Amino acid sequence: MKITHDKETPFWAVMFPIFLGVFLGTFNTSAINIALPEFMQTFNTSLESVKWILTGFMLATGVACPLAGYLGEKLSCKKLYLIALIGFTLSSILCSLSFNLFMLVTFRVIQGLFTGLIIPTTMTIIYQIISKGKHAFAVSLWSMASMLAPALGPTLSGWLVQYYSWKAIFMVNVPIGIIAIILVIRFIPQYNLSKDSSFDFIGLTAVVILSLSILIAFSEGTVWGWASPKTISLIIVGIISLVIFVRRELNTSSPALNIRLFKFTKYTISIVAISIVTIALYAGTLLTPLYLQNTQHLSTLDTGLILLPPSLAMALMMPIVGTLYNRIDPRILIITGICFIALGSWKMSSLLYDTPHFYIIFWMTIRYIGISFSTMPITNSGMSIIPKALSGHASSINNWLRQVSSSLAIGVFSSLLVIRTEYHTQMLDNSSNSFNLIKEKAFTMGINDIYFISTIIVLIGLPLSFMLKKSSGVKELKSEAVTSITN
Repeated sequence: MKITHDKETPFWAVMFPIFLGVFLGTFNTSAINIALPEFMQTFNTSLESVKWILTGFMLATGVACPLAGYLGEKLSCKKLYLIALIGFTLSSILCSLSFNLFMLVTFRVIQGLFTGLIIPTTMTIIYQIISKGKHAFAVSLWSMASMLAPALGPTLSGWLVQYYSWKAIFMVNVPIGIIAIILVIRFIPQYNLSKDSSFDFIGLTAVVILSLSILIAFSEGTVWGWASPKTISLIIVGIISLVIFVRRELNTSSPALNIRLFKFTKYTISIVAISIVTIALYAGTLLTPLYLQNTQHLSTLDTGLILLPPSLAMALMMPIVGTLYNRIDPRILIITGICFIALGSWKMSSLLYDTPHFYIIFWMTIRYIGISFSTMPITNSGMSIIPKALSGHASSINNWLRQVSSSLAIGVFSSLLVIRTEYHTQMLDNSSNSFNLIKEKAFTMGINDIYFISTIIVLIGLPLSFMLKKSSGVKELKSEAVTSITN
């Protein structure tokens, strides 16, 4: 395998277009939520139909993520990133021009496919282009962009919908996308992996079917029922696809997604740990807005404003953690982060009908700061031992499993919330004459139960954090049998 790239490029010249791309991709994951009622009114349809504007995007993103490593190896990550940005910008324009729901869902799926290529490709560029000593800080900026967008998304999109229209949510992507495209052409150097390899049609097909079946099952399991024939059938299809995929990737010289990377022990541990943290993150992303809107009856915009300070704190802490990473043992950062997440989740499991907003803001901030302390060190600890030639596959696996973990968290926690709410409703049935009061109290108690469960889940990651010490360089790579993976 021959590797070629241009001379070293200044750090900020590479990171700025990466930051813009990651921001765009993650912004469009969260910005649509607040506009769903507007879509229902505009297209005169139900929430069940409109939700595919969001669900279709997420499914497409999850399908595209595992393909990024293979395509980046074929085209180069610069070309793939450029294609993804151009496609994303054009699909944003098409979304804004949609005049019916079918068109909007279709263009959102296309937008999601390009987003699924942007996220892992930008991480790959960091590990291929940026010098190793700056990886931690670069990944912290990457994480900052991915956290800043969801923080600003609900508030910004609420303002755009209120004073302009839902079309503005998509049109705001266009100037940012054009700037990012120009900067990628000008500043990101070419990094080619000259490798003669065949097209792994079986592997690509298996991973696409696997992604679709699992993501749809987790997304719709709450609606269909986890024991329904559709849900069970999708899970069975997913398991069969997984078996075919694994057997194929282990027996081909040119895998679509190089799962031999799991031979790197620390990389595997980091994948498990980041999946646990992602599940904990999405518990809060799901539960707190539901509590504020359904129990305290706040508007979507007011909910976004309450969640803005914790989200901003999470985003702004990322570069600080990136600076600390090279100065202290990353295990200290990870352990601190997991403890903060657990503490915040535990305190959020004590919500009442009239819990003060300051309490929610404070403990959500503690929780989100914990996310900042844990995500980047976990990611970089695993990625740091991966050879540059395999960084694309490693990034694709990392981001793909994050997407699956987030879908799993939302699906399972939604189902558990329904189950626990029904349980508490039965227990409270004779305690009050007001059905609405019983319903709201039971709903709050159900949210508390799920927060407590998420506390236990995140603490499972604590023992794993002790295994994520800093890499010891070439010796560690040799011990992980790099040759057997790359051949």
